[in-house]
Amino acid sequence: MAQVGGGPRLVLLFSGKRKSGKDFVTEELQRRLGADICAVLRLSSPLKEQYAQLVSDTRRMSDIQWFQEAYGAVTQTVRVVALEQSRQQRGWVFTPGVDDGESECGLDNFADFDWVIENHGDEQCLEEQLENLIAFVHSRL
Repeated sequence: MAQVGGGPRLVLLFSGKRKSGKDFVTEELQRRLGADICAVLRLSSPLKEQYAQLVSDTRRMSDIQWFQEAYGAVTQTVRVVALEQSRQQRGWVFTPGVDDGESECGLDNFADFDWVIENHGDEQCLEEQLENLIAFVHSRL
């Protein structure tokens, strides 16, 4: 589908479990790219005209489908993963009805992420992944 008129040149849809670090990753990317280049949005926020949009809370297949239909080829999916131990160190505690619900598990079986960011606590590994993603963003702008 064609890009929405005047819309973003790139939309990155981030997903991940609670305490996986998806907000940290999206905010760090925005800090490095600059607010004039990109904006971090929540799905409840409208897309604004920016060069790149970072949607930090993609949770369901229907979210991905909507963006792919609305923005087509400029849409990229990014999964942020973290070991359960890393998530626990960040304060995560399994909550029945939340952590086993669709909002946390709806994309567990989605196998076609364009990017996977491993956020297990190794700062150098995360740095390399962020640099690769930033280089990709710049190549698209």
